[in-house]
Amino acid sequence: MAKRFFIAGTDTGVGKSLVAASLLEAANQRGLRSCGLKPLAAGAEETEQGVCNEDALLLQQHASVKLPYAQINPVLLTEPVAPHLAAAHEGRQLSAERLVGFCRGAMMTPCDLMLVEGAGGWRVPINSREMLSELPRRLELPVILVVGMRLGCLNHALLTAEAIRADGLPLAGWVANRIDPNMSCFDENLATLESLIRAPLLGVVPHQSTPDPVDAGQYLSENLELLLAN
Repeated sequence: MAKRFFIAGTDTGVGKSLVAASLLEAANQRGLRSCGLKPLAAGAEETEQGVCNEDALLLQQHASVKLPYAQINPVLLTEPVAPHLAAAHEGRQLSAERLVGFCRGAMMTPCDLMLVEGAGGWRVPINSREMLSELPRRLELPVILVVGMRLGCLNHALLTAEAIRADGLPLAGWVANRIDPNMSCFDENLATLESLIRAPLLGVVPHQSTPDPVDAGQYLSENLELLLAN
């Protein structure tokens, strides 16, 4: 049976896609079947496959189970802004129910590890009543939290971890992604998070000027078994 997790971030731009793709690569190196979904994405560009989102393409590239793009990213909004705003600008209506339906269909794909990546942070609105956090809650997915290591990350990480638990979901683990190479007191901040987040640290991804999931996967590979054993 596939192990399934939701990839959440402490904010936008903290490296959710890099970490998700790196975990897929770590699974691939063990000979496991891996699959990644990005059910909702805001921000599109013209590619060889047509208009696509770069994060969804990254998941498609590094998964060993190759799904059609439309199944990986069924809801694509053009503007790189909050999803409810991007949808309103396009005259579209988002709903958790539709996103859940898309994900359940894709989750029938045989694989060993499936990752569902969110958009932005935990409390991102998708309409006037619902947040994107409703998606993993309805799917009952354990959460992997990506913490973008920079000034302010302690508050963002601890509040997000609290919100995940308040929504009744287990925090399977967290990843420290060093997005600011010049962050002051990095080791002390990391130690603080380790002491206060009630979940295992799955790895520390060093700053990469050009993010490389294959390289970053080695920093997460050791604790992949911890995830798969739960």
